[in-house]
Amino acid sequence: MTEIDAKIDALVPAWLTLPDIAEMLGVEVTRVRQLVKEGQLIAVRRGENRALHVPAAFIDGDKVVKGLAGTLTLLRDDGFTDEEMLEWLFTADPSLPGTPAQALSENRGTEVKRRAQALAV
Repeated sequence: MTEIDAKIDALVPAWLTLPDIAEMLGVEVTRVRQLVKEGQLIAVRRGENRALHVPAAFIDGDKVVKGLAGTLTLLRDDGFTDEEMLEWLFTADPSLPGTPAQALSENRGTEVKRRAQALAV
């Protein structure tokens, strides 16, 4: 969990609080906190009260977007910080097209993971 800077805040189009995510997933807030702790979600502090927020693009209806956890693990293994991961996920990639976060939400996780693996080379 990191503080958010203006650049990342501008890249991410929408945010959800942990209670909002808990309601969408049908779980307790403590379970969402556990997902963050396990690295399956990225949460950052933002807003007036510095509450934890997760990019809305990481949630698909009542579940975490397929392929997100694996992609975050690859990026973390490559030495990316949470902020760097958010920047990479929400910056347009002409070879996809769109952003890696959009591609994940469109079930194109294999393409995203290939690009994440290539970053390590």
